[in-house]
Amino acid sequence: MKSRYPLFAAIAIVGIIIDQITKIVVDRSMQLFDSIPIIENFFHLTYVRNKGAAFSFLSNASWRLPFFIAVSFIAAFVILIAFRKLRDDQKLAHVSLAMIFSGAVGNLIDRIRLGEVIDFLDAHWYRHHWPAFNVADSLICVGVFLLAIDMILEEKRVKKG
Repeated sequence: MKSRYPLFAAIAIVGIIIDQITKIVVDRSMQLFDSIPIIENFFHLTYVRNKGAAFSFLSNASWRLPFFIAVSFIAAFVILIAFRKLRDDQKLAHVSLAMIFSGAVGNLIDRIRLGEVIDFLDAHWYRHHWPAFNVADSLICVGVFLLAIDMILEEKRVKKG
């Protein structure tokens, strides 16, 4: 087995476990819409549930749940295919795809289990709030950012020849 597969599996498993544990702790220890200030006027733990995607996209659509479940399965499958096509020296891409995969699976678990996603990380500047998010969302965002960096670095490697 190539060394990149255990790394992918470890990152994905740890990411999914941390995501699910944090959501379970929030669900069991807070009431819906409770908010705990961590850094006043900047960051709170606020328990909300999101039936849609980012910014509650499609949250009221009657077909949203099967759609988001299907999209999550397709995304996970595409990520696994993309990962298999990477070269062994593309370590940053390996890590980034594992992070994106774990985030997609973490939110997929919520959609299958609850029909919606638990969000609780509430970043804001006084009354100006970014939509609440979770560990899975963070993994996806950081993974996409790292993948973009890898793509820029890969383009430079190709140009150097």
